[in-house]
Amino acid sequence: MTARTDQGSLNFADVKVGDELTPMVIDVTATRIVAGAIASRDFMPAHHDQSFANAQGAPDIFMNILSDTGYCSRFLTDWAGPGAMVARLAIQLGVPVFPGHTLTYTGKVTGLRREVDGVVEVELRAASDLGDHVTGTAEVRLPIVGTGRGTQ
Repeated sequence: MTARTDQGSLNFADVKVGDELTPMVIDVTATRIVAGAIASRDFMPAHHDQSFANAQGAPDIFMNILSDTGYCSRFLTDWAGPGAMVARLAIQLGVPVFPGHTLTYTGKVTGLRREVDGVVEVELRAASDLGDHVTGTAEVRLPIVGTGRGTQ
C-alpha cells in the first residue's frame, strides 16, 4: 500500500507508473440515477421517466454524463485522499448503465511529473456487465512530502 501524508493523502514521492488505483464499486439504482440527474440539474426525462426512456429505445432510465463525471472524480479522490486535486478529467461514454447494474471503476498510473506539486497521470474505466461505460484519462495533483521511493 502506498504511504499517505499526515493529511491522509497519497505522497507524490510514493506513487510510481504502473500503480493500480483502488477499485470502486457502485451499485446502480433508479434512486442513484434520478438523484444524480436532479443534483446536476439535468431534467432530461430519459434520466427519471422509464416510459420516456422506453419510447427512446432504452430498456430503462440511464445515468447522465454529469453523474459519471462526479463518480470518476470520487474514484480518483477516494484513491488519492483529501489533499489531492483533480486537475483534468477527460471521459468518453460507452455503453449506458441502467438500474440493477454494477459499475466497477479501475485505473492505473500512466505518468508522473513534478511541478509546484506532483502531477499523476491516470487512465481509468468504469465497466458493467454490458462493457465499458466510461473510459478516460485524468491528472491528479498530489503533495510532495519527503523523498519516498522516488518517481524514476
